[in-house]
This record gives sequence, C-alpha cells and structure tokens, in this order.
Amino acid sequence: MSKLVKIFTIIFFLIFNGFSVLAIENKILLKVNNKLITTIDILNEINYLKSINQDINKLENDKIFEIARNSLIKDKIKEIALSKIVDKIEIEDEDFNKILLSTYSNTGYTEIEKISKHLIKFNINNEMLKKKMTISAIWNQFVYDKYANNIKIDTEKLKKDILKKENQNEYLLSEIFFDLPKNQTLAEKFDIIKKGIKENGFENSALIYSISETSTSGGKIGWISENSINKEILKKISEININEYTEPITIPGGFLILKLNEKRITKRKIKLEEELNRVIKIKTNKQLNQFSNIFLNKIKKDIIINEL
Repeated sequence: MSKLVKIFTIIFFLIFNGFSVLAIENKILLKVNNKLITTIDILNEINYLKSINQDINKLENDKIFEIARNSLIKDKIKEIALSKIVDKIEIEDEDFNKILLSTYSNTGYTEIEKISKHLIKFNINNEMLKKKMTISAIWNQFVYDKYANNIKIDTEKLKKDILKKENQNEYLLSEIFFDLPKNQTLAEKFDIIKKGIKENGFENSALIYSISETSTSGGKIGWISENSINKEILKKISEININEYTEPITIPGGFLILKLNEKRITKRKIKLEEELNRVIKIKTNKQLNQFSNIFLNKIKKDIIINEL
C-alpha cells in the first residue's frame, strides 16, 4: 500500500467514525507542477463523485481514492494548460447554473434548487465545485476553438440517412474509453478491464478505467440514434445483446468499449432540420471528446507529478 493510500485509509476511517472533515489536518499529498492536491481536495472530490454516481460506494476505499486522485490530476493539468492561454479562469453564474443542470440531469435533477439540496447531502464545497465546472467549461471551449476545423461531418449523407427511414433504432449506451500505457498490450489491458467489470460492474469500471469525460457518471452516454453512430461502431453494437459489451474498438486517441443497456425503435416525429442538428451535435461532441483526450495526453507528457 502506497503512502498516499495509507493516509487516505486513515482519513476515511476517521470520517466514517464520526470525525468532522474540518477536524482533519489538511496535508499536501501531490504536486502537479506547481499545483497542489491536499487531503481535503481528495475528500471534496470523492463527495462530488458520489453526488454524481453513488455506485462508487460499492468500490473499495483504495479504488475510490485512485479515482478521485486521477480526476484531480486531470483537472490540474487542464488548469495549468489554460493558465497559459486565458487571463482568468472564470465563468458567469448563469453559465455555471447551466452546467450544473447538464451535469446532474442524469441523476434526475432538473431544477437548481433541487440540485442545491442534493449537494448539501454530500457536503459539497460550492467554491470547489464552481472551480471544477469552470475549468471544464473553459477547457471544452478551448478544445472547440482549437479543433473546430478538424471536425468532419458529412451533412448531406446524414440528411439522406435520416430521410431514408421513418423508424430507427436507438441505443442506450455506456462507454469505457481508454488508452494503453507503455509496455502493455491491448489484450492485457482488456483482460484487466474485463476482470474489473466482472468484479465491480461496468459503471464502476468506467469510473476506474475510462479517461472519457463520461467516466464520473459511470460511462453513461444516454440514448443515441443509429444515424448518430459510425458504421463500424454500429456494426459492433448490433452484434451484442442487452447488458453485453463490445470488444475494444480502435478510435482516434485510444480504444472504446460500449455496453448496450437498452434498445428501442422510434418513429421520426421531428422535422428534418431539428433531427439533423441533433445528430450533428452528437457527432461533433464525440469528435471533440476524442481531440480533448489526444491533446490532454500530449501535454501530460510535460507535466511533473510528485507525491509528497
């Protein structure tokens, strides 16, 4: 057990035996370049992750710690990169509320007041949460500005595909998107992930192994129409049954495992332009997420991470 995990295990024990988080000594655990990660940062991150996906409670303490640690490191790397590009990392309250609604919509909350009450249950530090959401929002805008010209979508083909069918298949999907560390084969990595899925379930394995932005919500993508899915990926999905997952699919920046949660047939009721815009948005976001992961991995090579 590493020094960091030992420290966290002690803190975890104290919290669940009635000690206040405020009474815990706030120690520096990690340094990401000049950015610090402390015990309180870790605990706040765990509270945030639990507020998004309570299945995380099913994991062992060291796994929860690792997920929170990796999530914070990713945020710090983004913050370091953005600090060289923008003067201030901040957003308006109105934009923050929109992001909150979007983030917690998967948990069933559609009103700010109800989200606020939900956050109180998890002792969420509002300042920390706003900073986290702000970094994410500005990072996403930066990625869009940087890679917008690289997005490739065949609009005319999409129109034809949409008009071709009155009825279409829709899939409720979850994902694990991962890359390969040095000296590890795809087969070795996939075996590790499969073992994790067997022991902890797909959603918790997404928390542990996925580097996608969807990892915090257990890899949930939501309902996706067949028009929005790449042909190769659609073929892989059509080969599995509900509650099964695909073999790793090679995509830009890494490998994708998809789980089919549900499937339905829907009739196209909305206008062509509305459906087209919806599909374009889904495809655009997917490509931007891939560019985001590629760029994050690129700048991560120049980041120094030290345990203290």
